[in-house]
Amino acid sequence: MTDFERRKAVAIQLRPVAKDDSFLEADFLLDYAKLHPDADLSRLIARRCAGEPLQYVLGEWEFMGMPFYTDARALIPRPDTEILCEQALKALPEGGTVLDLCCGSGCIGIVLAKKKRAVVTAADISPDALSLTAENAARNGVTVRTVHSDLFESVNGTFDLIVSNPPYLDADEMHSMDASLRYEPAIELDGGADGLDFYRRIRAEYDAHLNPGGMLLLEIGCRQERAVTTLFDDAVCIYDYGNRPRCVAVRKK
Repeated sequence: MTDFERRKAVAIQLRPVAKDDSFLEADFLLDYAKLHPDADLSRLIARRCAGEPLQYVLGEWEFMGMPFYTDARALIPRPDTEILCEQALKALPEGGTVLDLCCGSGCIGIVLAKKKRAVVTAADISPDALSLTAENAARNGVTVRTVHSDLFESVNGTFDLIVSNPPYLDADEMHSMDASLRYEPAIELDGGADGLDFYRRIRAEYDAHLNPGGMLLLEIGCRQERAVTTLFDDAVCIYDYGNRPRCVAVRKK
């Protein structure tokens, strides 16, 4: 069987979940199997066909050109969040201090530690997420301090940048979410009845942890621009490359 025929055979098996991207999914799985000769390709296909996200099936994914472990301990790093990370890289001085709040896999803080030599504190309420952050920091050769904290509760000190991709799905979105999202930790998705619970809590506490001239950067849902910007003084919304609201930035005077 030629390599193309193998890819087509895998794609056919993946079609129930992959639809038009079936060949792309086959490429990822076959390339992974080539890099990991002990991998059970049939088991990987079965997991994907059951609806498990490809990123979890592979156990690794790329974010901002860097490799990250991916599993059910934290959300999958997504291209949407790269917009937030790009803005953080622009705002942060070389060697600056960062609080990565609701850090999940640690992808944002780790990129900043690697590319800006930032001194990073990664905080999350989930011990599982913090363990994944530590593993990803080691994988990328950087040091990140992890703190088990419900938002700012156990965070000490002030920072040049506070960056966060907090839970922001509302009750309706949680109820109607895509099946693949149900593999990801609900604690990192559920933003309360209107999706704004975490933004309100951050608004009440962030100022005490931000240095003068520092910046707060928040990822938002594409329908949350008005709701989030009105919570903060002098907030600016940043759009992604599809011209959708993606981040809110607040500069401390």
